[in-house]
Amino acid sequence: MLVQVDLARVIIRETADSQIIVLRERNGNRHFPILIGLTEAVAIDRRVKGIETPRPLTHDLMARIIEGLDGDLEKIVISDLRDHTFYATLMIRRNGDLIPVDSRPSDAIALGVTRQTPLFVEESVLHAVCSDDSDVDHDD
Repeated sequence: MLVQVDLARVIIRETADSQIIVLRERNGNRHFPILIGLTEAVAIDRRVKGIETPRPLTHDLMARIIEGLDGDLEKIVISDLRDHTFYATLMIRRNGDLIPVDSRPSDAIALGVTRQTPLFVEESVLHAVCSDDSDVDHDD
């Protein structure tokens, strides 16, 4: 079963090797972090904030290729977790066909965030990694 989630936070720590994005269940309390690279974190952060660059970056290029081929990024699915590594699938609709494309979650989210592409997580992945807000103290 697919569960819709939203990008809740992008945490950029310039002194650390790994950056963090937090995904939160849309109609629930579960959430979980994914460690990503600095380049992907900055790309996601820029796209969330609507900061444009003078020339297209990699994720802009990917979006233009999909559009140029008459495709539509219908949804993103974080589909698996193996050996502490998340796997995602881009679901691209073209000429009525749904084409799955393997992707890193960070690249998929960077690609989809500008157009607010729906983001889903397989229930089995959520079950393996999720936190519930009722179990967490918040300062915000």
